[in-house]
Amino acid sequence: MTDAPIRIRLAEAEDDAFILGLAERFTGFELPAWRKRGETTAGIRRDIERHLREQPPNSYMFVAEDDDGERVGFLHLQKVVDFFTGQPNCHISDLAVAPSREGQGIGRALLAYADAWAREHHCKLVTLAAFPGNERARGLYEKHGFGVDLLRLAKAVK
Repeated sequence: MTDAPIRIRLAEAEDDAFILGLAERFTGFELPAWRKRGETTAGIRRDIERHLREQPPNSYMFVAEDDDGERVGFLHLQKVVDFFTGQPNCHISDLAVAPSREGQGIGRALLAYADAWAREHHCKLVTLAAFPGNERARGLYEKHGFGVDLLRLAKAVK
């Protein structure tokens, strides 16, 4: 299917259910052995709920819509300070596309929006984190210029 034009706007209270309904998109692949799918999804959902409810400073939720006004994805950006340089960065906290709309350029459009937002807000880097097993998302990110900055390693305590 060809890329359909989408509009990206600030999320409103009416978008909360749509956004939260995509929480499982963040765990629909092989997770590290020490991560339980339900527990991980619940943690991500709690964090998104908190940001929707509290609307903390420097936290911005955006919704992507198609020409018919159907919600097709969302983007959660946070303006943060780089640990090493003290410069402002834009962190993509969450980015999800509705399952029925995968492969239609929506993820690419949301990444382009994040880039433009970062330039507008004088950010030096755009950062994000992805599970190693999320190969589809990692491929998209790498295709759009993202590379490894830091590796977070973990092991279960027994």
